[in-house]
Amino acid sequence: MPHHLTPDQESQRRTDSPAPAGPPGQWAARAALPLPRSEMAWATATAGRMHVVGGYGEGAVNRAYHHIYDPALDRWLQGAPLPRGANHVAVASDARFVYALGGFVEQNRLSDTHAYAYELAADRWREIAPLRRPRGAAAAVMLDGKLHLVGGASEPASERASVGWHEVYDPQADAWSQRKPLPGARDHVGCVAHAGLIHVIGGRFNTFEYNTDLHHVYLPARDTWELRAPLPTARSGHGLVVLRGRFYAMGGEGGILAGGVPRQATVFGQMESYDPATDGWQRHAPMPTPRHAVGAAAIGDRIYVAGGGAVLGGAVQSAVHEAFTPG
Repeated sequence: MPHHLTPDQESQRRTDSPAPAGPPGQWAARAALPLPRSEMAWATATAGRMHVVGGYGEGAVNRAYHHIYDPALDRWLQGAPLPRGANHVAVASDARFVYALGGFVEQNRLSDTHAYAYELAADRWREIAPLRRPRGAAAAVMLDGKLHLVGGASEPASERASVGWHEVYDPQADAWSQRKPLPGARDHVGCVAHAGLIHVIGGRFNTFEYNTDLHHVYLPARDTWELRAPLPTARSGHGLVVLRGRFYAMGGEGGILAGGVPRQATVFGQMESYDPATDGWQRHAPMPTPRHAVGAAAIGDRIYVAGGGAVLGGAVQSAVHEAFTPG
């Protein structure tokens, strides 16, 4: 489903990267989402399928969508919808469940404490212990059987300030506990777990006017955070996945708000990857269709990037779905 953008909207797209060149890799089109949507912000993969939950679509910002992509069939399936609609819901998964945590019920604001687990085998959601504090646009990641929820933005809705909260859910006990907070409070980050550590990369302080290139790593044994090489292109609302031992960051947005009107609007198409062994970044072939707030996941030897916003903010949703194969 191609976008029909004005020349001004087209001019928002940016794909240049200051990172050293790496193998370009290759992008290819895949089955489009059943409908245009954005601001789900993340996706998760389990049992060989990608789950994309919540977001904007069909003129509303609090959708309960649950689309499941099967790469073997290049086909989208309908999963049981979220028990309540929301945008910027944090998602993560293990072998049995997809977890959906918090989110906003208004446009990128008014967060709640709802938490759900989706049982793959039964195609149904159930409530789990609610979040200790409301937040949306947080990052969720599984590590050693526990679910870490990091950063995000919270109340009051009129302020919508970023937070550095770091809380851990134990599925066996159905209970939350606290860990050391993220040193730089932010939301719309990229977050992955790798080799027993958690990496939080990029994101924004309160709004995309204050994007950051910060890269923090959490060391569970010491309950502390350390800095690593920064993201070459500061951005927020980007995807971040692990493939072949590298972290791939794609998409995102940025700009300046003046009286509520965005200026210097940018939708990023950069594909940049990080090698944790060398603490270094490279650039690769950019996304054919720059987008932000995408659903991105690695399955097999490909990275799937579905939906997202085609212009700064949530005005234009996308059904575009493209897959990247590293060189």
